[in-house]
Amino acid sequence: MSRSRFSLLVCVLVAVNAFFWLAQGSFALPRAMIDRFFGPRMIRAEVILQAPGGVVNDFRLDRGVITAVTPGSIDLRERDGSTVTIPVARRARVAGSPSVTTVAQLRPGLRVLVVHKANARANLIQVEASG
Repeated sequence: MSRSRFSLLVCVLVAVNAFFWLAQGSFALPRAMIDRFFGPRMIRAEVILQAPGGVVNDFRLDRGVITAVTPGSIDLRERDGSTVTIPVARRARVAGSPSVTTVAQLRPGLRVLVVHKANARANLIQVEASG
């Protein structure tokens, strides 16, 4: 590769890199839109994502106050008054609270956000506040 071609290639790569570095915020969803749909006023959501290989993943997000904890599931009372029973994996990750770190420590009165694939056990429980 000649020196001029190499210099041209480097200039093009630097220009493309600078463009994406400066324009990265404009390609993302506005923060206000994300907060509106997934912020603290969200009750429940279903998010469908397509992976690069064409595989479709269907996620459910449920937010509410735990009303009952049974082996393998929790009952949530959501903001709109509905109650939903969510199956929970035994080794689900519990995050967001230094005092509640395992599924066994979940108790009624905790406000949580539960993330799980549709028709599957929850693998992530985000503790938002204690009741």
